[in-house]
Amino acid sequence: MEIWHNPRCAKSRTALAALDAAAPEHTVRRYLDEPPTAAELDEVLTKLDRQPWEITRLKEPLAKELGLTGKPEERAAWIAVLVANPVLIERPIIVTDDGRAYLARTQEAIDAALSQSPR
Repeated sequence: MEIWHNPRCAKSRTALAALDAAAPEHTVRRYLDEPPTAAELDEVLTKLDRQPWEITRLKEPLAKELGLTGKPEERAAWIAVLVANPVLIERPIIVTDDGRAYLARTQEAIDAALSQSPR
């Protein structure tokens, strides 16, 4: 199990604490320090059943600077933006060992991810 984690984010810290308690053998990926490749992000988006614009933090000042609101919904172009600017990726994301992914911003999503973890 892997969590894409930003330690400055309260929701990310909450999800990590839940993983620490329930699934001690997991990987913490500080995605701001180790951004995903385009292929990795594309794979995670597929697992999430989401498009990149759906997991983009559009209220971030950088998103406004880049003019992302109203940007054409072209998957490859949005993935490139997120890879170049990982701070814009909504977090936390949990990828389970069985190949599922969860945008773990709610307790329900965290619980769903943990239910996929062998204990």
